[in-house]
Amino acid sequence: MMPRADMIWDVIADLRIAASFTTILPVGSSKAAGDGAIARATWALPIAGLLVGLAGAVAYAIASRLGLPSATAALLALATTTLVTGALHEDGLADTADGLGGGGTRDRKLEIMRDSRIGTYGVCALILSYGLRWSALAAIANPWAVTLALASAHAAARAGVPAFMSLVPPARPDGLSASAGAPPGRSVAIAFALGTLCLALALGPGKALVGLALLSLAGLILARLAIRQIGGQTGDILGAFEQTGEVLILQVAAAFLQMGG
Repeated sequence: MMPRADMIWDVIADLRIAASFTTILPVGSSKAAGDGAIARATWALPIAGLLVGLAGAVAYAIASRLGLPSATAALLALATTTLVTGALHEDGLADTADGLGGGGTRDRKLEIMRDSRIGTYGVCALILSYGLRWSALAAIANPWAVTLALASAHAAARAGVPAFMSLVPPARPDGLSASAGAPPGRSVAIAFALGTLCLALALGPGKALVGLALLSLAGLILARLAIRQIGGQTGDILGAFEQTGEVLILQVAAAFLQMGG
């Protein structure tokens, strides 16, 4: 059995890997990325997402305390989460939209997704993503409710990434997703449990079930598109999955609020 101290240090290392994998925070781990460390550390992605969501919530709370309108506070919250992540997931969403939306062949689609330039599909996808997230936060308005929505959305959106990586093969032998490897079942299960727990605690069991159902459906649709068009998933596809998750959970939170639930 692994000594308790070693287990604690491994957990800390995994948390650092997850944070460095999804944010620009200077928390890089000494663990080598090539020995499956990233795949094993994916269980901690919801925790990294929770930190990102809380950063946005703090920005929203400060803006609200200063008397700014909820629409302005929501925009500042989104700007904060984008800054903390280095727009990593937004970049993935844009590249995925450009690649899957354009290009007639698999190779051409992958080439487009690797191009640093953004196309029309990518611009439209970003406008849609920011618009839906902004409108949800502005509708929720209450700072505490916004905190719960942001925290659960960022945690849950990343909770499904390990399962997606495990079930959908990499589209190419190189790249971020391929080098990370397939997460083990234990990491997939822990990440899912953490994401579900965050949803249930923040939004309640009913909203959590709706959110999980929508996330699962979105994941299946994206997986099918990715496999049919490019043969599997890439780092960009994972970013698109995360962005879709954020949008869905925030919309669920806003919709139930409007219905009084």
